[in-house]
Amino acid sequence: MKTRHIILPLLCICTATAAQNNSEHHHAEDSTDVFFNHLQLNELTVTGVTGDTKLKHSTAPVSIVTPKVLRATASTNIIDAIAHQPGISQLTTGGSISKPIIRGLGYNRVVVMSEGVRQEGQQWGDEHGVEVDGSSVNSVEILKGPASLMYGSDAMAGVVIMHPQPTLPQGQMKATVSSEYQTNNGLFAYNLSMAGHQKDFVWDARFSDKMAHAYQNKYDGYVPGSQFRERAGRLMLGMNSSWGHSRLLWTCYHLTPGIIEGERDAETGLLECSTDDVKTYGKALPFQQVKHYKLVWDNSLTLPTGYLKAIVGYQQNCRQEYEESADEYGIFLKLHTLTYDLRYVTHEWDGWKLSTGIGGMYQQSDNKGEEYLIPDSRLFDFGLYATASKSLSEQWTLNGGLRYDHRRLHGYELMDDGALRFADFTRHFNGMTGSLGAVCNISEHFNLRMNLARGFRTPNMSELASNGVHEGSIRYEIGDRRLKAEYSLQADLGIDFTSPYVSAQIALFANRIDNFIFTHRLDEVVEEGYLTYAYTQGNAQLLGFEAGADFHPIHSVHFSNTFSMVDARQMHAAPEAKYLPFTPAPRWSSELKWELMHHSHSTVNHHHAAPAVRRWPFNNLYVAAGLDCYLKQSHIYSADNTETATPAYALLSLAAGTDIQVKGRKIAEVYVTADNLLDKAYQNHLSRLKYADDNRVTGRRGVFNMGRNITFKVVVPIDITAVR
Repeated sequence: MKTRHIILPLLCICTATAAQNNSEHHHAEDSTDVFFNHLQLNELTVTGVTGDTKLKHSTAPVSIVTPKVLRATASTNIIDAIAHQPGISQLTTGGSISKPIIRGLGYNRVVVMSEGVRQEGQQWGDEHGVEVDGSSVNSVEILKGPASLMYGSDAMAGVVIMHPQPTLPQGQMKATVSSEYQTNNGLFAYNLSMAGHQKDFVWDARFSDKMAHAYQNKYDGYVPGSQFRERAGRLMLGMNSSWGHSRLLWTCYHLTPGIIEGERDAETGLLECSTDDVKTYGKALPFQQVKHYKLVWDNSLTLPTGYLKAIVGYQQNCRQEYEESADEYGIFLKLHTLTYDLRYVTHEWDGWKLSTGIGGMYQQSDNKGEEYLIPDSRLFDFGLYATASKSLSEQWTLNGGLRYDHRRLHGYELMDDGALRFADFTRHFNGMTGSLGAVCNISEHFNLRMNLARGFRTPNMSELASNGVHEGSIRYEIGDRRLKAEYSLQADLGIDFTSPYVSAQIALFANRIDNFIFTHRLDEVVEEGYLTYAYTQGNAQLLGFEAGADFHPIHSVHFSNTFSMVDARQMHAAPEAKYLPFTPAPRWSSELKWELMHHSHSTVNHHHAAPAVRRWPFNNLYVAAGLDCYLKQSHIYSADNTETATPAYALLSLAAGTDIQVKGRKIAEVYVTADNLLDKAYQNHLSRLKYADDNRVTGRRGVFNMGRNITFKVVVPIDITAVR
């Protein structure tokens, strides 16, 4: 496939596509340290959503999760798989629901891009995860910091970009079969895929299935309601040619997660269960039913002076909640989303690259159930933007851009049992955002990055108009139609160092957010059995950094360390309310990795290696030991007992993996990972289950995270072209 050359925008959005195809580099994908990827990619041309450039020219902080790292990582969903990256956390509800948190900010402040369009699935909800099949994701890049310039409202904290498998070269056909098993929750998953490229016609078909029963830990035993079932399918058909490409993509995602209520027997302290078999793979009340469908038409046209790209996507998200009966749902939210993006990008001339475009979306959200939290609503927005990049010399590169956004929100009136639950209203929001950045390649080993960006986010319908019981938060929520849009101003400063034996990076940031929206508790009780919370806003300040170093004194040994922290405060607030809720605890991660055997296929096939080496069936064989240390989090929003402090804890892990090959041809990849090896009982500060019922027998509050878990994974690639 011919690579389309496009512009590096202000935020320098890069992908790992080039990294995964680079087999020439002597360090190709042999380290799981994210900072080492900067060293690996420094000499590579990286083609992304909006440009081709070198990662060393990126002015904003970017983390890249390569295909090899994703396959070797044990997880229960795609956000869980990337949450170990510096500055990245996850807000969890059991094993199946995870929400990305970037530098202390989440929910509608993080945009998730999947299949080239923004993922939309009522992401304002505590118990609403990301409806993306992890097996269809080839690599992930994470932009940390305001990205409103390219993505409009909501990209205030950053963007998680999930890249699918790249199209195959002309004349190739390949298939993949993979399977996975986890011991703690009995998770069993398999994935089938086949792709090809024949005479300019490209296709990719995939199907995956995953099921898990309740997980366990040594304090709670098995946790009822933590079981889930996930099924997904994907089909891509398209044309690749010298004029560009046109592709049509369809995805289907079904998730049936249980709902963990955390209620306990007063005498025994055991968690109550609605079924006799706590290890069932089937449905057990209460549970959710989530269905997400996506249709994307992606087009690119090559022009003499640049290229024109147009992408249109339609999504339908259906979310049902079953409480009393498996045949009757209480809440049923149905969301339709139409997204569009049209951009023109010039070729480079005299060091300049320019791009301009328009993008936006239309949404329709309807209540189909008998219980209500938010009104029926409609949303329409659009944004106009332009970016420029200028290479001043071999050392200096400047990036800049401006964007204008307009969003219209309309909520419809609803009468419930003769009383007005939702009033009819309309809000208009306008936002002007921009960024300015520079990178200086001080020397062959040092890079200096600087970026200043303004972010923008409008209130969502939940914040504006909630009036009902939010089962996911176990509280009654009241919105405020007078809320203003959030604006942020963030400064980033980063320094990278690379050498044959050490690679290191530090990234500092300071973020000021005006009109930050959050909830606070009211004294009145609107509905018996639920505390009442209302949305309000104030000003916030977030300061923090990520630092990392990878020591590799010899090629086969890597000792990587990363540390990340964020201090998030509400300005001019009372002492018990000065810290923002759900701020991740400081985290130090360390890994010692030994690559026992690593050689390229070309070495096996063409070099004169010893006969014993040629017959050895393993390649890329490694063993690794990891330690994740979470420090005590005492910077909490303690007003109204909203949050409690979380003690420090450490988790030990072991991992091993290898490629199995016959006559120099890879026939399988095998991975074994043991997480929480010492079976530590702990509660992550961002786990919502931390605030479930008290155990009156032990005095402990809430539900604990998963105990020891061993994962076995096998990936079998099949080269159909070679078989033919």
